[in-house]
Amino acid sequence: MERIIDIFGLTLDQLTRTLRNDYGKGLFHAEALYREMFKNGGKNIGNAPEFKSSLKFWTELEKALVPVSGKVEETFKAGELVKFITRLRDGLKIESVIIPMTRHNTLCVSSQVGCKMGCRFCQTARMGFKRSLSTSEIVGQVFNARHTLGHDIKNIVFMGMGEPFDNFDAVMTAVNVLNSQKGCDIALRHMTISTCGVVPGIERLAQMNLPNIRLAISINGPDDDTRSALMPVNRHWPLAALKKSLDAYPLPPRGVFLFEYILIKGVNDAMDHARALARFIHPLPVRLNLIPYNPVTGFDHQSPSDEQMHDFAQTLTDKGIFVIKRWSKGRSVSAGCGQLGKI
Repeated sequence: MERIIDIFGLTLDQLTRTLRNDYGKGLFHAEALYREMFKNGGKNIGNAPEFKSSLKFWTELEKALVPVSGKVEETFKAGELVKFITRLRDGLKIESVIIPMTRHNTLCVSSQVGCKMGCRFCQTARMGFKRSLSTSEIVGQVFNARHTLGHDIKNIVFMGMGEPFDNFDAVMTAVNVLNSQKGCDIALRHMTISTCGVVPGIERLAQMNLPNIRLAISINGPDDDTRSALMPVNRHWPLAALKKSLDAYPLPPRGVFLFEYILIKGVNDAMDHARALARFIHPLPVRLNLIPYNPVTGFDHQSPSDEQMHDFAQTLTDKGIFVIKRWSKGRSVSAGCGQLGKI
C-alpha cells in the first residue's frame, strides 16, 4: 500500500508516531520535517542535515509527502490588505484575508466552505453550507499566506468563512499544528476563535485548558428579539445561555472576551440598544469591537454614519465598556467583515 503523509493535517505527536510506525524513525526527524515545511516552506527538505545523512529514508519519505491542499487561484488588494481565493482539491473555493496591522500581519482564516448559521448580514450565509474544512485545508491557508504569497503572519483569527465551533475538532487540531514551536510557532495568545454563539463549542473550549487562546463572540444584538432576527443561532442558545457559558469560562488573569458588534442603521443602532448591550455585558470583562455594516448583496441593510458610530460608542464608553471602533478594511474587494463568500 502506498504511504501518504499529509503533514499539514498532523500534529507533531501524530507525525512522530507516523514516522516511527512506517519508517522506524521518530521525534528527531519529525521536528526536522516540521521545521523545514512550516518555517522554510518545504523547498529544500532533502538538503537539511537530518535528511541529507539519511538519503534512503528521505527518498521514501519524499514520495509519501503530499503538497499543500489548496492552490491560490486569485488575489485582490486594497492598499496593503490582501484577499486570496484558494481552490481546494475537490474544486470548491474558500477566501482568506491578510490584514496589515501596525507591527504585524493578521490572517483571517476560513474553517468551512459556506456556513450553516444563516446570519442575516453575512455573505457566507447566503452561499449556504457546502462542507467543513479538514485540518490540512485550514493550516494550508497559513502556509500559502506565508510561503506562496510571502507575508509574515503573526496573528491568526478564525473569523473567515464558516462557524469554527461547527467544525470543532478540525479547528482545534489546526490550532495545535499552528502553535507548535518546531513549526509555524504561532503563540496561543496570537490566535482568536470567533463564534456566533455556539454555546456547546464555548463549553468544549473551556474544558481544553488553553487559557491563552482568545475567544471572540459575534453579538450584534443586545436583546433576544433583535439578535434572533439577525442571527438564527440565538433561537437555539439565547443570550441568557450565552452569558452563562461566558460566566463559567476560565479566562486567564486580566483576560477579556472580544465582542464583535456590527452596527446596522435602523436595526441595532439606537441608544437604547447601546444601553441594553452595556447591561448584558456587565460584569463580564469585554473589549468590544464596533464595526459598521458592510454592504452584502441580497440584504436590504445600510451602514451607519460616522456620527452614529461615534454616538453608539460613546454611550457604551459612558457605561464603562471598552470600545474600539473598527473602520472597515477591504470593503472595496469584498474582504470586510461579513463579505466573504462571493465566489
